[in-house]
Amino acid sequence: MNAIDWSVFWSPVRLSLQVALLSSVVATVLGIAIAWKMSRSSFRGKILLETAFMLPLVLPPTVVGFLLLVILGRKSLFGQWIEAIFSAPVIFTWWAAVIASVVVAFPLVYQTMKSGFSGVDRDLEDAGRSIGANEWQVFRYISLPLAGRALMTAFILGFARALGEFGATLMIAGNIPGKTQTVPTAIYVAVDSGNQTMAWAWTVSIIIISFLMLLMTRQQRDGKND
Repeated sequence: MNAIDWSVFWSPVRLSLQVALLSSVVATVLGIAIAWKMSRSSFRGKILLETAFMLPLVLPPTVVGFLLLVILGRKSLFGQWIEAIFSAPVIFTWWAAVIASVVVAFPLVYQTMKSGFSGVDRDLEDAGRSIGANEWQVFRYISLPLAGRALMTAFILGFARALGEFGATLMIAGNIPGKTQTVPTAIYVAVDSGNQTMAWAWTVSIIIISFLMLLMTRQQRDGKND
């Protein structure tokens, strides 16, 4: 068995952690804002909209990646707009990996935060309004703190999902070593080239990280039930 090339090993790990951290922060912020609005409103078409939010959870990752490729590609208006602003396309950059991870992680974050906000006592919110608090103050000082455990769980789940993203990332970010190669894509290449040592090293690393993330989620849930 060949020795582990540590100079090759760490680059995908660092990039995966970087992408997962940034995308989970973005997905959590979006999830909080949208889940709060959806949990406190009722309108025609709400079910259809929520179903659309959850689609990336059930669609094949390659389908998600293809749709993102069409939306962000150089031939699309949105892709051309991005290229005009940043003087470079977003496709096949690590930012593309972040976008793909945000899209696939968002459903988990949204559903977790919606459940958290649904569990907040509406009487406490109404009490805050009765003493003059506006909606932002009610959200900031009452609803969000009471949904704190859900917030932590949502972030961890989003991080873990983003960390393991493969299909959509490969479609729009590619697999460029040192630039867009994450741990899942590195494992794929290592297995395809017969480098079992590196494949096992990356596999063990992502298992350990994912296990720790899920363990933290379990501790949050158990703490909530205590």
